[in-house]
Amino acid sequence: MGAAFPALAPGGRLAENVVHFGRVLRAAGMPVGTHQVLAAIDALGMAGIARREDFYWTLASVFVAGREQRELFDQAFRMFWRDPDLLGRVMRLKLPKVSSPLGRPERPPRRLAEAFGQGAPSAQPATAHLEVEGEGGFSAGEVLQHKDFETMSVDELAQAKRLVARLELPLRQVTTRRLAPDARGPRLDARATLRAAVAAGGDALPLRRAAPRVEPPPLVVLVDISGSMSRYARLFLHFVHALSNGRRQVSTLLFGTRLTSVTRQLRQRDADVALERVSAHVADWSGGTRIGACLRQFNRCWSRRLLGQNACVLLLCDGLDREDGAGVAAEMERLHKSCRQLVWLNPLLRYEAFEARAAGIVAMRPHVDLFLPAHNLASLADLGRALAVPPTARRLPWRSAA
Repeated sequence: MGAAFPALAPGGRLAENVVHFGRVLRAAGMPVGTHQVLAAIDALGMAGIARREDFYWTLASVFVAGREQRELFDQAFRMFWRDPDLLGRVMRLKLPKVSSPLGRPERPPRRLAEAFGQGAPSAQPATAHLEVEGEGGFSAGEVLQHKDFETMSVDELAQAKRLVARLELPLRQVTTRRLAPDARGPRLDARATLRAAVAAGGDALPLRRAAPRVEPPPLVVLVDISGSMSRYARLFLHFVHALSNGRRQVSTLLFGTRLTSVTRQLRQRDADVALERVSAHVADWSGGTRIGACLRQFNRCWSRRLLGQNACVLLLCDGLDREDGAGVAAEMERLHKSCRQLVWLNPLLRYEAFEARAAGIVAMRPHVDLFLPAHNLASLADLGRALAVPPTARRLPWRSAA
Protein backbone atom coordinates (compact mmCIF):
# COMPACT_ATOMS: atom_id res chain seq x y z
CA MET A 1 0.00 0.00 0.00
CA GLY A 2 2.98 2.30 -0.19
CA ALA A 3 2.68 3.06 -3.91
CA ALA A 4 0.75 6.16 -4.95
CA PHE A 5 -2.71 5.58 -6.28
CA PRO A 6 -3.11 7.28 -9.70
CA ALA A 7 -5.46 10.24 -9.71
CA LEU A 8 -8.55 9.82 -11.82
CA ALA A 9 -9.41 12.36 -14.48
CA PRO A 10 -12.61 14.42 -14.18
CA GLY A 11 -15.61 12.45 -15.37
CA GLY A 12 -13.98 9.16 -14.40
CA ARG A 13 -15.70 6.05 -13.13
CA LEU A 14 -14.60 6.07 -9.50
CA ALA A 15 -18.14 5.99 -8.09
CA GLU A 16 -19.11 3.15 -10.44
CA ASN A 17 -16.05 1.15 -9.40
CA VAL A 18 -16.80 1.70 -5.70
CA VAL A 19 -20.34 0.38 -6.28
CA HIS A 20 -18.88 -2.61 -8.13
CA PHE A 21 -16.40 -3.22 -5.29
CA GLY A 22 -19.25 -3.13 -2.75
CA ARG A 23 -21.08 -5.80 -4.75
CA VAL A 24 -17.99 -8.01 -4.70
CA LEU A 25 -17.70 -7.67 -0.91
CA ARG A 26 -21.40 -8.46 -0.50
CA ALA A 27 -21.10 -11.54 -2.73
CA ALA A 28 -18.11 -12.64 -0.64
CA GLY A 29 -20.28 -12.62 2.48
CA MET A 30 -19.61 -9.22 4.05
CA PRO A 31 -22.74 -7.33 5.16
CA VAL A 32 -22.38 -4.38 2.76
CA GLY A 33 -25.49 -2.29 2.13
CA THR A 34 -26.34 0.58 -0.17
CA HIS A 35 -25.89 3.11 2.62
CA GLN A 36 -22.29 1.96 3.11
CA VAL A 37 -21.51 2.30 -0.61
CA LEU A 38 -22.89 5.85 -0.62
CA ALA A 39 -20.96 6.65 2.54
CA ALA A 40 -17.76 5.31 0.93
CA ILE A 41 -18.22 7.56 -2.12
CA ASP A 42 -18.80 10.60 0.12
CA ALA A 43 -15.79 9.70 2.28
CA LEU A 44 -13.54 9.44 -0.79
CA GLY A 45 -14.77 12.84 -1.93
CA MET A 46 -13.61 14.33 1.37
CA ALA A 47 -10.42 12.29 1.95
CA GLY A 48 -9.24 12.27 -1.66
CA ILE A 49 -7.35 9.59 -3.57
CA ALA A 50 -3.89 11.16 -3.75
CA ARG A 51 -2.30 8.22 -1.93
CA ARG A 52 -3.18 4.55 -2.18
CA GLU A 53 -2.83 4.14 1.59
CA ASP A 54 -5.41 6.86 2.27
CA PHE A 55 -7.70 5.28 -0.32
CA TYR A 56 -7.41 1.88 1.39
CA TRP A 57 -8.13 3.10 4.91
CA THR A 58 -11.02 5.29 3.78
CA LEU A 59 -12.80 2.29 2.26
CA ALA A 60 -11.84 0.05 5.19
CA SER A 61 -13.33 2.48 7.71
CA VAL A 62 -16.68 2.21 5.93
CA PHE A 63 -16.88 -1.43 4.83
CA VAL A 64 -15.07 -3.31 7.64
CA ALA A 65 -17.32 -3.85 10.66
CA GLY A 66 -15.12 -6.24 12.64
CA ARG A 67 -11.63 -7.58 13.01
CA GLU A 68 -12.59 -10.90 11.43
CA GLN A 69 -13.50 -9.10 8.17
CA ARG A 70 -10.16 -7.30 7.81
CA GLU A 71 -8.30 -10.12 6.02
CA LEU A 72 -11.12 -10.68 3.54
CA PHE A 73 -11.37 -6.96 2.79
CA ASP A 74 -7.59 -6.64 2.43
CA GLN A 75 -7.37 -9.41 -0.16
CA ALA A 76 -10.43 -8.16 -2.04
CA PHE A 77 -8.98 -4.63 -2.15
CA ARG A 78 -5.64 -5.74 -3.55
CA MET A 79 -7.23 -8.02 -6.13
CA PHE A 80 -9.91 -5.57 -7.29
CA TRP A 81 -8.13 -2.21 -7.28
CA ARG A 82 -5.02 -3.61 -8.92
CA ASP A 83 -7.17 -3.85 -12.06
CA PRO A 84 -10.87 -2.84 -11.77
CA ASP A 85 -11.67 -4.94 -14.84
CA LEU A 86 -10.27 -8.05 -13.16
CA LEU A 87 -13.79 -9.31 -12.55
CA GLY A 88 -14.57 -9.66 -16.23
CA ARG A 89 -11.25 -10.86 -17.63
CA VAL A 90 -8.70 -12.45 -15.34
CA MET A 91 -11.00 -14.19 -12.85
CA ARG A 92 -12.71 -16.19 -15.60
CA LEU A 93 -9.54 -18.19 -16.00
CA LYS A 94 -7.81 -18.53 -12.66
CA LEU A 95 -7.37 -16.47 -9.52
CA PRO A 96 -3.85 -15.09 -9.19
CA LYS A 97 -1.96 -15.76 -6.00
CA VAL A 98 -1.60 -12.64 -3.93
CA SER A 99 1.55 -12.18 -1.90
CA SER A 100 1.17 -11.08 1.67
CA PRO A 101 3.27 -8.26 3.17
CA LEU A 102 5.39 -10.97 4.85
CA GLY A 103 6.34 -12.45 1.47
CA ARG A 104 4.50 -15.77 1.72
CA PRO A 105 1.72 -16.61 -0.75
CA GLU A 106 -1.87 -16.25 0.40
CA ARG A 107 -4.78 -18.21 -0.95
CA PRO A 108 -7.94 -16.10 -1.19
CA PRO A 109 -10.95 -17.42 0.73
CA ARG A 110 -13.24 -19.59 -1.35
CA ARG A 111 -16.19 -17.25 -1.08
CA LEU A 112 -13.99 -14.34 -2.26
CA ALA A 113 -12.98 -16.38 -5.29
CA GLU A 114 -16.62 -17.09 -6.04
CA ALA A 115 -17.50 -13.42 -5.61
CA PHE A 116 -14.96 -12.45 -8.28
CA GLY A 117 -15.78 -15.33 -10.61
CA GLN A 118 -19.52 -15.86 -10.33
CA GLY A 119 -20.78 -17.55 -13.43
CA ALA A 120 -17.29 -18.34 -14.67
CA PRO A 121 -16.12 -21.88 -15.38
CA SER A 122 -14.04 -23.34 -12.61
CA ALA A 123 -10.33 -23.74 -13.20
CA GLN A 124 -10.26 -26.85 -10.99
CA PRO A 125 -11.03 -30.34 -12.32
CA ALA A 126 -14.63 -31.42 -12.01
CA THR A 127 -13.69 -34.15 -9.56
CA ALA A 128 -11.74 -31.90 -7.20
CA HIS A 129 -14.67 -31.42 -4.81
CA LEU A 130 -16.70 -34.51 -5.63
CA GLU A 131 -18.93 -35.56 -2.74
CA VAL A 132 -20.54 -38.99 -2.90
CA GLU A 133 -23.65 -39.61 -0.84
CA GLY A 134 -24.45 -43.17 0.04
CA GLU A 135 -23.16 -46.11 1.97
CA GLY A 136 -19.56 -45.55 2.99
CA GLY A 137 -19.48 -42.04 1.47
CA PHE A 138 -19.85 -38.48 2.67
CA SER A 139 -22.73 -36.17 1.89
CA ALA A 140 -22.51 -32.40 1.51
CA GLY A 141 -24.09 -32.04 4.95
CA GLU A 142 -21.35 -34.13 6.54
CA VAL A 143 -18.67 -32.01 4.86
CA LEU A 144 -20.20 -28.82 6.27
CA GLN A 145 -20.67 -30.14 9.81
CA HIS A 146 -17.31 -28.90 11.10
CA LYS A 147 -16.79 -25.90 8.82
CA ASP A 148 -16.84 -22.49 10.44
CA PHE A 149 -19.70 -20.23 9.34
CA GLU A 150 -17.20 -17.41 8.82
CA THR A 151 -15.19 -19.38 6.22
CA MET A 152 -18.12 -20.75 4.21
CA SER A 153 -18.65 -19.77 0.61
CA VAL A 154 -21.90 -18.24 -0.61
CA ASP A 155 -23.22 -21.60 -1.83
CA GLU A 156 -22.14 -23.33 1.38
CA LEU A 157 -23.94 -20.71 3.46
CA ALA A 158 -27.15 -21.33 1.53
CA GLN A 159 -26.76 -25.07 2.05
CA ALA A 160 -25.97 -24.57 5.75
CA LYS A 161 -29.17 -22.54 6.18
CA ARG A 162 -31.19 -25.45 4.81
CA LEU A 163 -29.44 -27.88 7.16
CA VAL A 164 -29.88 -25.57 10.15
CA ALA A 165 -33.62 -25.38 9.46
CA ARG A 166 -33.82 -29.17 9.89
CA LEU A 167 -31.93 -29.28 13.20
CA GLU A 168 -33.93 -30.05 16.32
CA LEU A 169 -33.40 -28.85 19.85
CA PRO A 170 -34.56 -31.67 22.18
CA LEU A 171 -35.18 -29.64 25.31
CA ARG A 172 -35.76 -31.71 28.41
CA GLN A 173 -39.37 -32.04 29.54
CA VAL A 174 -40.35 -30.46 32.85
CA THR A 175 -43.25 -31.33 35.13
CA THR A 176 -45.73 -28.48 35.63
CA ARG A 177 -48.41 -27.88 38.26
CA ARG A 178 -51.22 -28.20 35.74
CA LEU A 179 -52.92 -31.57 35.29
CA ALA A 180 -53.64 -33.57 32.16
CA PRO A 181 -56.08 -36.52 31.79
CA ASP A 182 -54.35 -39.83 32.43
CA ALA A 183 -56.13 -43.18 32.92
CA ARG A 184 -53.37 -44.33 35.28
CA GLY A 185 -52.66 -40.99 36.87
CA PRO A 186 -51.90 -40.79 40.60
CA ARG A 187 -54.52 -38.12 41.27
CA LEU A 188 -58.30 -38.19 41.15
CA ASP A 189 -59.72 -35.47 38.91
CA ALA A 190 -62.85 -34.47 40.84
CA ARG A 191 -64.13 -32.02 38.27
CA ALA A 192 -63.85 -34.47 35.38
CA THR A 193 -65.40 -37.21 37.53
CA LEU A 194 -68.46 -35.06 38.31
CA ARG A 195 -68.90 -34.14 34.67
CA ALA A 196 -68.78 -37.82 33.71
CA ALA A 197 -71.35 -38.65 36.43
CA VAL A 198 -73.74 -35.98 35.15
CA ALA A 199 -73.34 -37.28 31.61
CA ALA A 200 -74.18 -40.81 32.83
CA GLY A 201 -77.42 -39.59 34.47
CA GLY A 202 -76.19 -40.26 37.99
CA ASP A 203 -76.48 -44.02 37.64
CA ALA A 204 -72.73 -44.52 37.70
CA LEU A 205 -69.74 -42.67 39.05
CA PRO A 206 -66.89 -43.24 36.56
CA LEU A 207 -63.62 -42.17 38.11
CA ARG A 208 -61.42 -39.86 36.09
CA ARG A 209 -57.77 -39.63 36.95
CA ALA A 210 -55.08 -37.10 36.04
CA ALA A 211 -51.32 -36.64 36.18
CA PRO A 212 -49.08 -33.54 36.19
CA ARG A 213 -48.59 -32.22 32.67
CA VAL A 214 -45.12 -32.69 31.17
CA GLU A 215 -44.01 -30.20 28.51
CA PRO A 216 -40.85 -28.42 27.30
CA PRO A 217 -40.00 -25.25 29.23
CA PRO A 218 -40.22 -21.79 27.64
CA LEU A 219 -37.16 -20.88 25.58
CA VAL A 220 -35.79 -17.32 25.54
CA VAL A 221 -33.10 -16.51 22.97
CA LEU A 222 -30.88 -13.42 23.24
CA VAL A 223 -28.74 -12.82 20.13
CA ASP A 224 -25.86 -10.38 19.77
CA ILE A 225 -26.07 -8.68 16.33
CA SER A 226 -22.94 -6.52 16.54
CA GLY A 227 -20.47 -6.37 13.68
CA SER A 228 -18.28 -9.18 15.02
CA MET A 229 -21.33 -11.46 15.42
CA SER A 230 -23.24 -10.62 12.23
CA ARG A 231 -22.67 -13.82 10.25
CA TYR A 232 -23.14 -16.13 13.25
CA ALA A 233 -26.30 -14.25 14.27
CA ARG A 234 -27.88 -14.67 10.82
CA LEU A 235 -27.25 -18.42 10.75
CA PHE A 236 -28.43 -18.82 14.34
CA LEU A 237 -31.64 -16.93 13.56
CA HIS A 238 -32.43 -19.55 10.90
CA PHE A 239 -32.08 -22.12 13.68
CA VAL A 240 -34.32 -20.08 16.00
CA HIS A 241 -36.88 -19.66 13.21
CA ALA A 242 -37.22 -23.43 12.92
CA LEU A 243 -37.66 -23.67 16.71
CA SER A 244 -40.28 -20.90 16.71
CA ASN A 245 -42.42 -22.74 14.17
CA GLY A 246 -42.18 -26.04 16.04
CA ARG A 247 -42.60 -24.89 19.65
CA ARG A 248 -45.25 -22.89 21.43
CA GLN A 249 -43.16 -20.75 23.78
CA VAL A 250 -40.07 -19.35 22.05
CA SER A 251 -39.17 -15.69 22.54
CA THR A 252 -36.35 -14.04 20.60
CA LEU A 253 -34.69 -10.70 21.31
CA LEU A 254 -31.76 -9.11 19.48
CA PHE A 255 -29.32 -6.70 21.05
CA GLY A 256 -26.47 -4.51 19.90
CA THR A 257 -26.68 -0.95 21.09
CA ARG A 258 -30.35 -1.50 22.03
CA LEU A 259 -32.70 -4.40 22.77
CA THR A 260 -35.32 -5.38 20.17
CA SER A 261 -37.92 -8.16 20.31
CA VAL A 262 -38.36 -10.04 17.02
CA THR A 263 -40.61 -12.86 18.26
CA ARG A 264 -43.52 -11.73 16.12
CA GLN A 265 -41.39 -11.35 12.97
CA LEU A 266 -39.99 -14.90 13.30
CA ARG A 267 -43.47 -16.44 13.37
CA GLN A 268 -43.63 -16.07 9.57
CA ARG A 269 -43.48 -19.57 8.06
CA ASP A 270 -41.07 -18.66 5.28
CA ALA A 271 -37.57 -18.26 6.70
CA ASP A 272 -36.40 -15.71 4.09
CA VAL A 273 -39.47 -13.53 4.62
CA ALA A 274 -39.03 -13.78 8.39
CA LEU A 275 -35.38 -12.71 8.23
CA GLU A 276 -36.26 -9.80 5.92
CA ARG A 277 -38.85 -8.61 8.42
CA VAL A 278 -36.29 -8.93 11.21
CA SER A 279 -33.74 -6.86 9.25
CA ALA A 280 -36.35 -4.17 8.56
CA HIS A 281 -37.40 -4.10 12.22
CA VAL A 282 -33.89 -3.89 13.73
CA ALA A 283 -32.06 -0.57 13.47
CA ASP A 284 -28.68 -1.42 15.04
CA TRP A 285 -27.57 -4.48 13.05
CA SER A 286 -23.75 -4.75 12.68
CA GLY A 287 -23.20 -1.86 15.06
CA GLY A 288 -21.54 -1.79 18.45
CA THR A 289 -22.39 -3.81 21.56
CA ARG A 290 -23.67 -2.51 24.89
CA ILE A 291 -24.11 -5.78 26.77
CA GLY A 292 -24.68 -4.32 30.22
CA ALA A 293 -27.30 -1.78 29.10
CA CYS A 294 -29.20 -4.32 26.98
CA LEU A 295 -29.25 -6.94 29.75
CA ARG A 296 -30.45 -4.28 32.18
CA GLN A 297 -33.33 -3.45 29.86
CA PHE A 298 -34.22 -7.12 29.52
CA ASN A 299 -34.17 -7.73 33.27
CA ARG A 300 -36.38 -4.73 33.95
CA CYS A 301 -38.87 -4.95 31.06
CA TRP A 302 -38.97 -8.56 29.87
CA SER A 303 -37.79 -11.01 32.51
CA ARG A 304 -41.03 -11.28 34.50
CA ARG A 305 -43.19 -12.03 31.49
CA LEU A 306 -40.75 -14.43 29.76
CA LEU A 307 -38.75 -16.23 32.45
CA GLY A 308 -41.50 -18.07 34.29
CA GLN A 309 -42.20 -21.82 34.24
CA ASN A 310 -38.55 -22.97 34.40
CA ALA A 311 -37.50 -21.01 31.31
CA CYS A 312 -34.21 -21.75 29.57
CA VAL A 313 -32.16 -18.82 28.21
CA LEU A 314 -29.80 -19.11 25.22
CA LEU A 315 -27.36 -16.20 25.00
CA LEU A 316 -25.42 -15.94 21.71
CA CYS A 317 -22.67 -13.38 22.27
CA ASP A 318 -18.89 -13.10 21.97
CA GLY A 319 -18.62 -11.03 25.15
CA LEU A 320 -16.85 -8.12 23.44
CA ASP A 321 -18.37 -4.98 24.95
CA ARG A 322 -17.59 -1.45 23.85
CA GLU A 323 -18.28 -0.22 27.40
CA ASP A 324 -15.57 -2.50 28.90
CA GLY A 325 -18.05 -4.67 30.77
CA ALA A 326 -19.68 -1.89 32.78
CA GLY A 327 -22.62 -3.33 34.72
CA VAL A 328 -22.41 -6.72 32.97
CA ALA A 329 -21.64 -8.80 36.08
CA ALA A 330 -24.63 -7.54 38.07
CA GLU A 331 -27.08 -7.97 35.18
CA MET A 332 -25.78 -11.44 34.35
CA GLU A 333 -26.17 -12.46 37.98
CA ARG A 334 -29.76 -11.25 38.01
CA LEU A 335 -30.53 -13.01 34.74
CA HIS A 336 -28.98 -16.23 36.04
CA LYS A 337 -31.15 -16.16 39.16
CA SER A 338 -34.32 -15.46 37.15
CA CYS A 339 -34.18 -18.50 34.85
CA ARG A 340 -33.80 -22.23 35.30
CA GLN A 341 -30.81 -22.59 32.97
CA LEU A 342 -28.57 -20.00 31.30
CA VAL A 343 -26.53 -21.20 28.32
CA TRP A 344 -23.87 -18.93 26.82
CA LEU A 345 -22.97 -19.66 23.18
CA ASN A 346 -19.70 -17.99 22.17
CA PRO A 347 -18.19 -18.43 18.67
CA LEU A 348 -14.76 -17.48 20.07
CA LEU A 349 -14.56 -20.92 21.67
CA ARG A 350 -13.70 -22.29 18.23
CA TYR A 351 -10.11 -21.24 18.95
CA GLU A 352 -8.14 -23.80 20.94
CA ALA A 353 -6.04 -21.07 22.55
CA PHE A 354 -9.09 -19.06 23.68
CA GLU A 355 -8.55 -17.19 26.94
CA ALA A 356 -11.11 -15.09 28.79
CA ARG A 357 -9.27 -11.77 28.86
CA ALA A 358 -11.88 -9.27 27.62
CA ALA A 359 -13.67 -7.46 30.44
CA GLY A 360 -17.11 -8.51 29.19
CA ILE A 361 -16.15 -12.19 29.02
CA VAL A 362 -14.60 -12.13 32.48
CA ALA A 363 -17.76 -10.55 33.91
CA MET A 364 -20.17 -12.96 32.20
CA ARG A 365 -18.39 -16.31 32.65
CA PRO A 366 -19.14 -16.95 36.39
CA HIS A 367 -22.91 -16.59 35.91
CA VAL A 368 -23.70 -19.23 33.27
CA ASP A 369 -24.60 -22.91 33.58
CA LEU A 370 -23.17 -23.97 30.22
CA PHE A 371 -20.46 -22.30 28.14
CA LEU A 372 -20.50 -23.73 24.60
CA PRO A 373 -19.25 -22.82 21.11
CA ALA A 374 -21.65 -21.93 18.30
CA HIS A 375 -19.62 -21.56 15.11
CA ASN A 376 -20.66 -24.53 12.93
CA LEU A 377 -23.39 -27.10 12.44
CA ALA A 378 -21.73 -29.63 14.73
CA SER A 379 -21.71 -27.16 17.62
CA LEU A 380 -25.46 -26.54 17.18
CA ALA A 381 -26.07 -30.30 17.27
CA ASP A 382 -23.97 -30.53 20.45
CA LEU A 383 -26.14 -27.80 21.93
CA GLY A 384 -29.22 -30.00 21.53
CA ARG A 385 -27.52 -32.91 23.26
CA ALA A 386 -26.34 -30.67 26.11
CA LEU A 387 -29.81 -29.24 26.74
CA ALA A 388 -31.38 -32.70 26.80
CA VAL A 389 -29.51 -33.40 30.06
CA PRO A 390 -31.34 -32.08 33.17
CA PRO A 391 -29.42 -29.19 34.75
CA THR A 392 -27.88 -29.73 38.14
CA ALA A 393 -29.64 -28.13 41.10
CA ARG A 394 -28.20 -24.75 41.99
CA ARG A 395 -27.78 -23.71 45.60
CA LEU A 396 -29.36 -20.31 46.05
CA PRO A 397 -27.19 -17.82 47.98
CA TRP A 398 -29.73 -17.42 50.80
CA ARG A 399 -29.89 -21.16 51.53
CA SER A 400 -27.74 -22.38 54.34
CA ALA A 401 -25.25 -25.18 53.75
CA ALA A 402 -26.48 -28.63 54.84
